[in-house]
Amino acid sequence: MSARTKARKRALDLLYSADMRQVPVEQMLVVEAQKAVGEPERAASWLYAREIVDGIVDHRDEIDELIETHSHGWTLERMPAVDRAILRIGVWEIIHNDAVPDPVAISEAVEAATVLSTDDSAGFVNGLLAAISHAKA
Repeated sequence: MSARTKARKRALDLLYSADMRQVPVEQMLVVEAQKAVGEPERAASWLYAREIVDGIVDHRDEIDELIETHSHGWTLERMPAVDRAILRIGVWEIIHNDAVPDPVAISEAVEAATVLSTDDSAGFVNGLLAAISHAKA
């Protein structure tokens, strides 16, 4: 597993945990940053995970609006929490991280949805992120 894939998984875990515990993501970041300092083997994936989560925090309204605009009949609240986190990461990478090609961001998100969510989630995530990618062009 690549360092970026690990970082996405760490960011996903952090976003999901904050959502489920109903605590601010920033609070979860403090805890994770303390863990990363004490575990040097986590350093490679921590920096990109932090960049993802900080980016989502900074652009959350825009990201959520894009998800709701392209989800056709699904509000964020109706989506499984893991799908919300996966989509936020994917949208942030597509819109705000030029270093990651859109197909890579979409593929990584679809893989996460396949492994971690419902049977229908991978197709939903793929379609929604592809629509956002096409709309930005």
